[in-house]
Amino acid sequence: MTVLAENDFGQLHQQNLENGIGIITIEHGSCQAKISLYGGQVLSWQPKGQEDVFWLSKSATFEQGKAIRGGIPLCWPWFGSHPNDVENSAGNHGFARGSLWQVEHININNSNVEVTLVLQGQNMHELWPHAFKLKQTLSLGKSFSQSLTMSNLSEENAYFSAALHSYFAVSSPENITLDTLSDAAFDDKLTGQSCQAQYLENGVGPIDRVYYSNKAVNIVDKKLQRTIEVKAENTKQWVFWNPGVELANNMADIHKHGEQEFVCLEAANTEPQLLASGESYTMSQKVSILAS
Repeated sequence: MTVLAENDFGQLHQQNLENGIGIITIEHGSCQAKISLYGGQVLSWQPKGQEDVFWLSKSATFEQGKAIRGGIPLCWPWFGSHPNDVENSAGNHGFARGSLWQVEHININNSNVEVTLVLQGQNMHELWPHAFKLKQTLSLGKSFSQSLTMSNLSEENAYFSAALHSYFAVSSPENITLDTLSDAAFDDKLTGQSCQAQYLENGVGPIDRVYYSNKAVNIVDKKLQRTIEVKAENTKQWVFWNPGVELANNMADIHKHGEQEFVCLEAANTEPQLLASGESYTMSQKVSILAS
């Protein structure tokens, strides 16, 4: 166990698993949290007096080459399948969530902990060979914020799509409402149809929709008596997903009945966006727990 930083307000220490994956544990007066350096992935954030806001599967795999099920996987530089990969041989959601990130900066103060992670490289995948730098800035306290800045360091223009694939812990998808999504048009990925706005009764799966909105969304959990407010900047869509029982039963990294414990609400740019040579782009989200 290695202490990365500590003062009177809190501490961060890193544990390295046998396979070389580093897990950062945060202890602060306002919250507890965990981050995996594999994938640069937030695993948990538990504000003081609250249950964990993010869900992590009890069957999650911490193994290089496999995605971690839960927390906030980073989908980049493509969301879903790559548009030039007709057979989806490269898999969904790009390589950022399967790469080893580095800690660039840590700051612990009275109100929160700030952690900056970076991933830099080139030719990391034949479908996206560009030189790049990703900087992820995390602020963890009574509220949570996350920004992802992508910089194109190559001489050619590049295109990306991306999502902050947040798994939110709920008492049950049946017990929640999401007010703003009922006002937005969406693409239903299960039926292939584009739909006008319609009332969303709850989060029971199977459901897989891309909502064309970036208005703040409140996840109201009637049983837990808490509201999770999620705000996003520089995104164009919300992706809302729960696999449902049948699909989840065929997913080895979701523990039994795990699909009854979360919904995914993802701040996203699902369509290809231009990232010009030498330019940067930042997308972000802020998560708060509202008073009942």
